[in-house]
Amino acid sequence: MALKDSLTELLTPAVENAGFFLEEVQIQKAGNHSTLICVVDGLKPLNMDEVTSVSRVISELLDNEASLGDNPFTLEVTSPGVDRPLTLPRHWTKNLTRLIKMTLNDGTVLTARLGEFNDTHAQLVENIKGRMKNHEIAFADIKRAVVEIEFNRKDDN
Repeated sequence: MALKDSLTELLTPAVENAGFFLEEVQIQKAGNHSTLICVVDGLKPLNMDEVTSVSRVISELLDNEASLGDNPFTLEVTSPGVDRPLTLPRHWTKNLTRLIKMTLNDGTVLTARLGEFNDTHAQLVENIKGRMKNHEIAFADIKRAVVEIEFNRKDDN
């Protein structure tokens, strides 16, 4: 088993017991030093106290992990960036009412507000010059979807 996979298997239960989700483990090597990056998410955006808390949980496990050998490493625990694709139902749940930019399989790009979703479709509302247009998009038709950052969100869209 690859080191990344064995670390994911080791860390996932502890991260979940702490109330979070382990999205990804990355290992970046530079000479004989490695950086171990753990991307952790929650049901809501993580604050610094939560990142610190889950960092301690991960660090304690890694201190006793023989598969890392004696080579030095740096642990980085982070939350998913804003450009992280929405791929799981909990990603969509966390971003209800947010503006979503999606690229469909046919190349069409749609930016609209996420209203609701079910197992197969997302309901989005697009504001076109003050007129609301509803879209029902099948998840199977979405190539990529990300949250669109809004600095001055208006309540009417």
